[in-house]
Amino acid sequence: MASKKPTDGPGEAAPKAERKAAPSGPIAPPRLKARYRSEVVPALMQEFGYKNAMAVPRLSKIVINMGVGEASTDIKILDKAVEELAAIAGQRPAVTRARKSIANFKIREGMPIGAMVTLRGNRMYEFFDRFVSLALPRVRDFRGVPPRSFDGRGNYTLGVRDQLIFQETDFAKVQKVKGMNLCIVTTARTDEEARGLLSALGLPFRKEAVA
Repeated sequence: MASKKPTDGPGEAAPKAERKAAPSGPIAPPRLKARYRSEVVPALMQEFGYKNAMAVPRLSKIVINMGVGEASTDIKILDKAVEELAAIAGQRPAVTRARKSIANFKIREGMPIGAMVTLRGNRMYEFFDRFVSLALPRVRDFRGVPPRSFDGRGNYTLGVRDQLIFQETDFAKVQKVKGMNLCIVTTARTDEEARGLLSALGLPFRKEAVA
């Protein structure tokens, strides 16, 4: 007597569907990173006389710090700030805490008072590109960023008055306008080299008045 072909019983799992193969090939670098390699590096080598492309300064990291002092009385404000900063930066920020107690501001040591995120690599270039191309043009009466906000070691710090200049911010959910500080860290050895790098990457510096 011929044997019957076994069939899947009620307790047997159905065969899994074939998974689609992931697209092959290298992922394209961010637009600004590609522009840095193709345009900025040759321009800075000619301007400052670098003999090796590896000596040309580059972006190292961008640190975004949003202070939320009101979190000492309402922790929900801090939760909202973390959510907004995550949308702006594209990366989950860390909560910063007070290092010491300040009685006048009703702040105790270890109390959450803000949010901070550090961007490196592709996310850093993508954020800088969006900041220069989309966010800064939305600033009212914008005439350029301050040209003297360097720290003497090639790093630049910039203050932003409110988060509404970023298109990632949901206007309908904003409860309070919050400012933030951006620290752009470069590998430049001097402020002049750092300014040349940031200018070549598109950061518009304010023209200084001639005395």
